[in-house]
Amino acid sequence: MKAFVLAAGLGTRLRPFTLSHPKALVPVGGVPMLGRVLSRLESQGFSNVVVNVHHFGDQIIEYLGQRDNEKQIVEISDERSQLLNTGGALQHASGLLCKDNKPILVHNVDILSNADLRGLYDHHLSAENDITLLVSDRDSSRKLVFNDRYLLRAWHNVKDGIYKPVDFQRDGRDSDYAFSGIYVISPRAIEAMRSYGFEGEFSIIDYILAVKDSLKVEGYVSADLRMIDIGKPETLAQANTELSEW
Repeated sequence: MKAFVLAAGLGTRLRPFTLSHPKALVPVGGVPMLGRVLSRLESQGFSNVVVNVHHFGDQIIEYLGQRDNEKQIVEISDERSQLLNTGGALQHASGLLCKDNKPILVHNVDILSNADLRGLYDHHLSAENDITLLVSDRDSSRKLVFNDRYLLRAWHNVKDGIYKPVDFQRDGRDSDYAFSGIYVISPRAIEAMRSYGFEGEFSIIDYILAVKDSLKVEGYVSADLRMIDIGKPETLAQANTELSEW
């Protein structure tokens, strides 16, 4: 199975560390976060991984070059000339990701979780989805709205009540869930990006909302999901404190 790790971000909230290092190499329990994500992927059967790089990309490439793991092949999608955001990164890496025409699990490098990644991937295959989003019923200021069949309907800013699309109308069967930053996408959904007007730098959420009525985009609800986004100083401290419990 193949995975794509989004590791190119600037990590501005983790300054001063990210003034001289990439966010992907921030240590959690003494281990760079990228190393933790790669090990988690390997343990769940993802033996082929693509990692995108931009901010201090040379450091990530050097780290991966020193990593001794014959069970997992890691390739680089180089964005050092331009940061392409979460959607553009997939499009840019499509030559590496889509060559075997199998779904790809996408994982943000700053997410520490107990997610059943293999279960998510297997569900994507059995449901014949184009995109399968790992979601949970946890507190979040931004959520995704799904119908009673867990098909995506909208994005919801809980704080101010704004929806995308702006004319979205809820009904009694809708449910809100928080997105984890982990999902599975099929090659045809990546290859279709340009046909929907998406090219260069763009958000994957914007693309997913644009195609939700023409592609099959489903939420995969994990009732026991535990996760920490280590992208902020306070949550990074939390991860270091609670790591022994994971």
